[in-house]
Amino acid sequence: MSDVMDSGSQGDTVDANIAIAQSPLYPSVPRFSTEGNKMEAEPSVDMYTYNMNYPSIGQCVIVNNKNFHKDTGMDCRDGTDLDREQAMKVFKSLGYTVEIFNDQSVKQIEDLLLKVSKVDHSQSASFVCVLLSHGDEGVFYGTDDKIELKKLTSYFNGNCCKTLVGKPKLFFIQACRGSERDDGIETDSVAEESSDRIPVEADFLYAYSTAPGYYSWRNPQNGSWFMQALYEVFLQYGKTLEIMQILTRVNRMVAFNFQSSSNDPGFSGKKQIPCIVSMLTKDLYFTC
Repeated sequence: MSDVMDSGSQGDTVDANIAIAQSPLYPSVPRFSTEGNKMEAEPSVDMYTYNMNYPSIGQCVIVNNKNFHKDTGMDCRDGTDLDREQAMKVFKSLGYTVEIFNDQSVKQIEDLLLKVSKVDHSQSASFVCVLLSHGDEGVFYGTDDKIELKKLTSYFNGNCCKTLVGKPKLFFIQACRGSERDDGIETDSVAEESSDRIPVEADFLYAYSTAPGYYSWRNPQNGSWFMQALYEVFLQYGKTLEIMQILTRVNRMVAFNFQSSSNDPGFSGKKQIPCIVSMLTKDLYFTC
């Protein structure tokens, strides 16, 4: 789908409580109970923030697809080069080593991300991937075909990429997720923890440009709404706010500051809201 241009059970609960009390992931500090003066245990606050004190904050890979084979039926994505440049500036400013790959086929994207997942990330605090292309719900387009996003991100899960276990893996995806259009509505006004087992899908974050099922809007001159907002918010707050605070501000900017303009009434006056899917297990600040 082309992105659109703008012209538990009780038993489980008990088991979980026992596991937390015994786990070194949650070192305890004393606190007073509300019942008398009995001392109880409370998880240390420090354990709720990712450790970014590594030699490198990490690698950022940007896949920017603009031109597509005729057989795909996908149009040229004018404006995406600006998205690419803004993404590069944002993550370079945060200290990431940025690599850009333009007009990649499905096989090239697979080979690229598989290769990156096999790199030794033991000296890195995190990993970032920015994907710019056409898409549909659950799929992302190479220049010649489409592929399931789940397959691309699976290269970095705990089973496949050991040196990123317990570290944040962030995916920013500018692509359509369907063909619905949002009319809007009026308002009234880690490494050190490797001895413990964690879910293989833990510590991922997916920041989608739009909600499931909807178009994602892009302006040929200014770039996509999502990447414009990402650029503005990250440059202002990237080194001070936590990642969910940053992305909530991105959501707000896209929701309130943009509206489509088109000669086609069916595509004019439309809105968009990004979608954050987080499996992060700690707060993430882009500072040591």
